Amino acid sequence: MPATGELIRMMNYVDDIAATLRRIVVGISTMTPEERKRLADYMRNSDPSFMKTLESLDKG
Repeated sequence: MPATGELIRMMNYVDDIAATLRRIVVGISTMTPEERKRLADYMRNSDPSFMKTLESLDKG
């Protein structure tokens, strides 16, 4: 099945998200425990979240 332009665009967005997460992972090693906790809380409360979007895709 050929990919539509929209699918390719969405997959490029996922690549951008992965690149951003790689930057976050690298930066985590320089953070204090308090900063890591604050970042985790911030990411957990972001809307829309990665996990909620993934759940929506799985539901169809």
